[in-house]
Amino acid sequence: MKPMFHRLLGLAAGTAIACAASGAMAADITGAGATFPALIYQKWAEAYKAKTGTGLNYQPIGSGGGIAQIKAKTVDFGASDKPLAPGELDAAGLTQFPTVIGAVVPVVNLPGIKAGEMTLDGKTLANICLGKIAYWDDAAIKHLNPSVNLPHTAIANVHRSDGSGTNFIFTNYLSKMSPEWSTQVGAATSVEWPNGIGGKGNEGVANMVKQTGGALGYVEFAYAKQNNIAWIHMINKDGVAASPSIEAVQAASAKTDWAHSDHFYVILTDQSGHDAWPISGATFILVYKHPQDPARLKDVLKFFSWDYENGGQMAKDLTYVPLPASTVEAIKKSWHDNIDAAAVP
Repeated sequence: MKPMFHRLLGLAAGTAIACAASGAMAADITGAGATFPALIYQKWAEAYKAKTGTGLNYQPIGSGGGIAQIKAKTVDFGASDKPLAPGELDAAGLTQFPTVIGAVVPVVNLPGIKAGEMTLDGKTLANICLGKIAYWDDAAIKHLNPSVNLPHTAIANVHRSDGSGTNFIFTNYLSKMSPEWSTQVGAATSVEWPNGIGGKGNEGVANMVKQTGGALGYVEFAYAKQNNIAWIHMINKDGVAASPSIEAVQAASAKTDWAHSDHFYVILTDQSGHDAWPISGATFILVYKHPQDPARLKDVLKFFSWDYENGGQMAKDLTYVPLPASTVEAIKKSWHDNIDAAAVP
């Protein structure tokens, strides 16, 4: 299989394309950042270009890189799974809005273990990542999996090596599950991991887990499915062994009042709800309120407006959760309220 990163980096052919509607030449829009939503951005870009002739060049370099590039004004938009706090946005002259919601899932490489055959809770997962649980047949894991034949195999932790919003979602969850993790490691796009090996991007972690016997890693669910890696159930806040389905992610976000959330700053880990997936998160787009080139930003907002209206099923096909109509309405209102009028479609 051709690596997804290479395909994503080649989304746009050429530096300019003919606009089918008017015959004018328009430069491709550019973005960089989170690998978490890269698969759906690829699908949306392909469909949007076929419909409008406008291309997207998206670089899946991790949320940290996306934040850095938009602040450096080298791309038309940045993308991050870690929402920026309102104060940071205001200081940088940025605004943000969510695009889709997804699940970060622990994945394993153990002989004979298939997707959904194992279960962990947050405390045990944190202790594995801390290195306090070193073998797969540890009593704590066996207690949660009494019918699973667990080998006496060393656990090889695989984590992100780059600045990553998936990192933030995962470590934010671990911080809520373990005071020790919270104080010793914390939650951020980049942390000092207690042990393990690193992989770049969701794709890199997925490949590293596939190549490493006894591995445990974490990726956005679409990458687990695409790479046929065994994901595990997680005990959620309500004590239920949840699976990372679209319905479970919807349950995690069901109580979110996006319209009244300051700058759409929302964290979705460890939400209550019978079926809620506990390691859920939204992914966000970062743009300038007062852009240097309003026409470029208008093209960006046209792209995401089209995605909201036409890309819901494509998102679901890749196990992402599209935003409800009321949230999309609030997002478009925020564009009019916060962004220069010349840049708003």
